[in-house]
Amino acid sequence: MVVAIDGPAGTGKSTVAHRVAEELDLTFLNSGSFYRALTLAAIEAGVNVDDSDAVMELARKQQLDYVDAHLILNGKDVDDQLHQDKVDANVSKVSSIVPLRHLVNDRMREIVKSLNIICEGRDMTTVVFPQAEYKFYLDASIDVQAQRRFDQGCSGLTLEEVKASIIKRDEMDRNKAEGALKRADDAQYIDTSDLTIDDVCAIIVSKIKS
Repeated sequence: MVVAIDGPAGTGKSTVAHRVAEELDLTFLNSGSFYRALTLAAIEAGVNVDDSDAVMELARKQQLDYVDAHLILNGKDVDDQLHQDKVDANVSKVSSIVPLRHLVNDRMREIVKSLNIICEGRDMTTVVFPQAEYKFYLDASIDVQAQRRFDQGCSGLTLEEVKASIIKRDEMDRNKAEGALKRADDAQYIDTSDLTIDDVCAIIVSKIKS
C-alpha cells in the first residue's frame, strides 16, 4: 500500500507522515531528503548547482539509502544536516534538474518495493506514485507556513526572511519542467492552517481506515 502526501513547505507533511506511519505501521519515506542529500553533496564538493551536467555527474556517483526514516549518503547518516540554510537555498535548483529527478524517483521506487509506505513531497501523488491507493494534498497560508518553518529552529534567518525564502521556493517548485508542485485531481485537499497535527492525522487515518 502507498499513501502519498504532497504540499508546500510548512504544511506539516513530514510530521503528519511520521505519526500516521507509526499509527498504521507504515514505512515513512521523505522524498525531499534524497534531493537535499544530493544538494548537500554538491555544495560540499564545490559543484556549481547551476551547472546541471556537473550536478548530474556528481549525483550518479552517490549512494543513497534510506534506513529507519534517515537518509544515508555514501554510508553516512546525514539526516541532521539536510535543513541547513545553504541546503534550503539550493535544493529547488537541484531538484529542478529533470534527469536527476528520474534518478531519485527510480531509487525511491526501488527502495519501497514490497513495502507499505507513506511518503511526502511535492510530486508524490502526481509523478512518483500516481497509482497510490490514498492521496492527500496539505496546504496552509504563507504566514502559517513561515512561522512553522521558523519555529523548527534550524534556520539562522529571520521570520520575514524565512517567509520570503518559502515564497521563492514554492514559486520555483510550481514552475518546474517536471515534478512540479501541484494537486492531483484525486487527492484530498486539507488546509492545515487552523488544524493541529493531531487533527490532520485523524483525517488521514480515518480516510485510510474507512
